[in-house]
Amino acid sequence: MAQRLFSSSHLSHSSTSNHRNISLTSRNGLLLLVALLLLLGVSLPWTASPLFIFPNKSSSYSYSSLPSNWRDYSLAQAAKFVAKDGTVIVCTVSSPFVPFLNNWLISVSRQKHQDKVLVIAEDYATLYKVNKKWPGHAVLIPPALDSQTAHKFGSKGFFKFTSRRPRHLLQLLELGYNVMYNDVDMVWLQDPFQYLEGSHDAYFADDRTTIKSLNHSHVLPPPDRNGVTYICSCMIFLRHTNGAKLLMKKWIKELQDGTKAYEGNDQPAFNWALNKTSNQVDIYLLSQAAFPTGGLYFQNATWVEETKGKHVIIHNNYIIGYENKMKRFHDFGLWLVDDHASESPLGELE
Repeated sequence: MAQRLFSSSHLSHSSTSNHRNISLTSRNGLLLLVALLLLLGVSLPWTASPLFIFPNKSSSYSYSSLPSNWRDYSLAQAAKFVAKDGTVIVCTVSSPFVPFLNNWLISVSRQKHQDKVLVIAEDYATLYKVNKKWPGHAVLIPPALDSQTAHKFGSKGFFKFTSRRPRHLLQLLELGYNVMYNDVDMVWLQDPFQYLEGSHDAYFADDRTTIKSLNHSHVLPPPDRNGVTYICSCMIFLRHTNGAKLLMKKWIKELQDGTKAYEGNDQPAFNWALNKTSNQVDIYLLSQAAFPTGGLYFQNATWVEETKGKHVIIHNNYIIGYENKMKRFHDFGLWLVDDHASESPLGELE
């Protein structure tokens, strides 16, 4: 039909009495133009719909179905929106760490996994800032924490912040998703998913600085004389299995039972949970060369050179303080925000 409207070399209108050219500025010309636009709007695909922004989303759950009030956005809604191939990548962020979130997102985007990222905001400032820039990719699970004390390592606010992590992960597992958790003081250099060999319940990284052989064992390391295995709880991948759920439930219980001993610190509680469920949960220790702790990567230049090209996720730990972490990223060329903000879904931050 659209072709018929343009079948002659001039837009024209015939009548029984005469032929005359129709100007696009005339009444009849404008009516004809409107009719044509309406016809094209019906016949063409919905490439201008909100789904175009998120091309990996199905029509059953579109961008237009997201809530206008993000306080009402549930974890189930958020996970359904971002999940791809049954997997969600999760981080927890308080307001002071949004610049680190942006830096991490640039590195994730370079590996083409940003669409499945879900930011669990620990305060409303973060929730609204992320969803304003990147609708649907942040959710808050009440209660909201104080945004200014939660980022101070070692403070009660910080441990209250991190101790919520296993509950978030368990919820996502119970919703039916595989989950990768990252702290945002990390940078991806390669795609970590290619290193998740086999079909184990849980994957995690060693937090020791002692150098292992490149073909080291992937079983849980034996605990030291204090019963600590030094496994990092900051980079975890969990498959949607009963074993993974059991590990998260044990982690939660360890935090509850050991409140005074751990002072809310989730790291030793995670290690105890691993030790106590090791005969029930199929666990996999990731390659040290691929997932090095910050105490090794940033402090052993010889090892870094020897393992060049093998590094996958770098964790900026073994250092305390917001400014110190940022300076270290700058010093090692891993602070990407200054020159590559456009590669992040959040773009430039005010």
